[in-house]
Amino acid sequence: MVIEVVSAAFKAELIFLDGPWAGREDVEAATAQWAHWFNTERVHGMLDYRTPAEIEAAYYAQTPAASAA
Repeated sequence: MVIEVVSAAFKAELIFLDGPWAGREDVEAATAQWAHWFNTERVHGMLDYRTPAEIEAAYYAQTPAASAA
């Protein structure tokens, strides 16, 4: 279910707004930029208005490091 929401946001915010595209390379570069923005700058209501990167950093900050085997 979540992937459908992300896919719809991606299409609405990038593909349909910024197209038509000159080629696949342009779409790939724009997709990488959009994914970086989505994960590091865009705040999410379901994450208490934090970014996914902030949530991940907080998780790893409170998780003990795995001991070496």
